[in-house]
Amino acid sequence: MGFWLALAKVFPETRHQRCWVHKTANLLDKLPMGEQPGAKAKLHEIRKAGTRGEATGVFDEFVATYGVKWSRAAECLIKDKTGLLAFYDFPAEHRGHLRTSNAIESTFATGVAADVRDKGSRLAGGRAGDGVQTDPPGPGEVAGAQRK
Repeated sequence: MGFWLALAKVFPETRHQRCWVHKTANLLDKLPMGEQPGAKAKLHEIRKAGTRGEATGVFDEFVATYGVKWSRAAECLIKDKTGLLAFYDFPAEHRGHLRTSNAIESTFATGVAADVRDKGSRLAGGRAGDGVQTDPPGPGEVAGAQRK
C-alpha cells in the first residue's frame, strides 16, 4: 500500500506537499540543456515567492514561456500545482521545512546550513556536512566515525 497511501487513508484531511527538489530535477530533465538555467531560476522564483499569489503569477509565466515549445515540461509542473504550492497554507516561518517531502533533508536543513557557514568548526577537525551522513560508510569505516 505504501506510506503515502496509508497516510491518506488514516488521515484523509492531510494535505500533501510535493518536494520542490525532486520536481525541479524531473522537470529540467524534460528541457534541452540550453533552456535549463532559465527554467531552474524561474522554478526557484516560484518556490521562494513571498505569497501564493506571487508564486501563482510566476507559475503561470513559466507555463506560458516553456509550455508552447516544451509541453512535457509544462505538464509536469501543472499536474502537481496544488501539491507544490501547499506550503503556502502554513505560516511563513514553517515553509522552509515544508517545501520538501524528505523528512531527513527537511529536519537537518538548518544544521547543514550552519555547518557550511562555519566550515564545521564546531567539530574538532570537522568538515562542512559532518554530523549528517549522506553516503554509506566505505570498507573499514564505521558510520558516524570522525573523518580525517
